[in-house]
Amino acid sequence: MDPLSNTFAALADPTRRAILARLALGETSVGELAQPFAISGPAVTKHLKVLEHAGLISRSRIAQQRPAKLEPAALKAASDWIAEYRRFWDAKFDDLDAYLAEIQKNGEDQ
Repeated sequence: MDPLSNTFAALADPTRRAILARLALGETSVGELAQPFAISGPAVTKHLKVLEHAGLISRSRIAQQRPAKLEPAALKAASDWIAEYRRFWDAKFDDLDAYLAEIQKNGEDQ
């Protein structure tokens, strides 16, 4: 799978999005990440592996811990891709607004 597809696949899961939101506050351990969820530590670790594979997080090793850290570059790539389509749809909506204004103007002229 290409990097952008990996990013969107990782973002498709609400637990992974919540993990990213927590990591936006700063680097943290698996145990701390698992606390708000009704899932096991190994389940959180699986989510972290998906996020790491997508390049959305990195993990380091400090003694016995493997803290996770947000890597915003992959999110920027997804945001840039979405922005391209936003410009496309904004232009289409502008065209629709102009068309509707023309219809209204023609209706008022009659």
